[in-house]
Amino acid sequence: MRRLTRNTYKNSVALQQIDRLLGLFICLSCLLFVPLQAQALVGLPDFTELVDDSYKAVVNISTSMSADEDAARTIPEGLEGTPHEDLLRRFFDEQPESGARPETSSLGSGFIISPDGFVMTNNHVVDQADEIIVRLHDRRQLVAKLVGTDPRSDIALLKVDADDLPFVSIGESDALKVGEWVLAIGSPFGFDFSVTAGIVSAKGRALPSESYVPFIQTDVAINPGNSGGPLFNLKGEVVGVNAQIFSRTGGFMGLSFAIPIELAMDVSNQLKSNGRVSRGWLGVVIQEMTRELAESFGMPRAYGALVQRVLPGSPAESADIQVGDVITHFNGAQIQRSSGLPPLVGRVPVNQSADVSVIRDGSKLELSVTIGELPGDDEIARVARQVSPADGDNPLQIKVVEVSDETKTKLDVDHGILVEEVINGGPADNAGVLPGDVLLMVHREDMNSTDDFNAVIESLTDETTIAVLVMRPGGSQFLALKLDNN
Repeated sequence: MRRLTRNTYKNSVALQQIDRLLGLFICLSCLLFVPLQAQALVGLPDFTELVDDSYKAVVNISTSMSADEDAARTIPEGLEGTPHEDLLRRFFDEQPESGARPETSSLGSGFIISPDGFVMTNNHVVDQADEIIVRLHDRRQLVAKLVGTDPRSDIALLKVDADDLPFVSIGESDALKVGEWVLAIGSPFGFDFSVTAGIVSAKGRALPSESYVPFIQTDVAINPGNSGGPLFNLKGEVVGVNAQIFSRTGGFMGLSFAIPIELAMDVSNQLKSNGRVSRGWLGVVIQEMTRELAESFGMPRAYGALVQRVLPGSPAESADIQVGDVITHFNGAQIQRSSGLPPLVGRVPVNQSADVSVIRDGSKLELSVTIGELPGDDEIARVARQVSPADGDNPLQIKVVEVSDETKTKLDVDHGILVEEVINGGPADNAGVLPGDVLLMVHREDMNSTDDFNAVIESLTDETTIAVLVMRPGGSQFLALKLDNN
């Protein structure tokens, strides 16, 4: 056995003391590290109780609709007059008449907003449906009645014949904060009661095709089938209706958009009471302010909505809002971007007055306007066409005047109107109409005066292409003008 010397013993004792100190340090480090981990874990929300309390009020919605066989045999736009048209017509003629109208189906989500069976979903989920089936959490399938729809907000209200149903708690989307946790329950790709979570990415988002909805943007995973489902806050309250995603592939890419619940509930209440939705209307065509425009208007920065056109007979015209005004505030709310104005106007009750702040010729003005009711799309288009059609502000984008007798004699015509100006890049310019041309016929109607021209312009509704007969020194010819109806 090896014997320990005195020095060896001292060294051994020292090493033992060092080991004890190291052990104590490690223990203290662990004690400090564990709370930090625990704090990090505490910051992550636990959705289990929320889901357990809320999922029973979420429903799966399926629809069926009869396909139009005649529409299926229609020649696609753009193939008329081509060799492909003959081939398609021959193919259709060879197909036997089925006699039956095949059914197609769609799938979406919804949620119960009252115990007596009112269900909210998206309009595009039930659009043109012949039958709507609502499937509850207990697997019951109920045929739903369509109470009403509002395509502008993409909200639909359904009613099922049942009582004492579980229903959601309605929250406030206005109280949401960017970065706040939210959760969605729905049926993506038909997988019922799927739960996904994320955070609020932005508020008040405007999408190109949705002027009256200030969307809530989230990074919650939303896919086809989630449409119409609820978006919950951590209190278990519905704060939005999941409606759209931005995607280059058709699948989720981190950009989801929900309709604020205040707007959705206002729409559903109107549908329940009146069967239709009434919105406020100002009657202006607006555009975005740019840095260059702001400089030209003497504004320190680009904000507000620049009035491009005031529609005749509109509330804006009555309130003396003018072309070139920059609307900076509406009922006290500042307009940062032009897209922020329509949702604010739309939520004002019809015939109620609103305060509008504008910048005109470098000066600030305070105006009061009595809000009107937003007309239908067809009526808005008709009103828009009434704005000086002969003066260039028309779908053809030309300015016309009465033709002189001298010009008629020179061109050997007994009627027509003279094209005085052609707007660059407009339909007439693209078709080859030139200043100095005489329009003999527009959309199959003879032109004897500018009144005839105005009458034809007002009669245009869904036409995408019209023919005009022009006379010029080289002779007459028909030109096809493709109209921009967007």
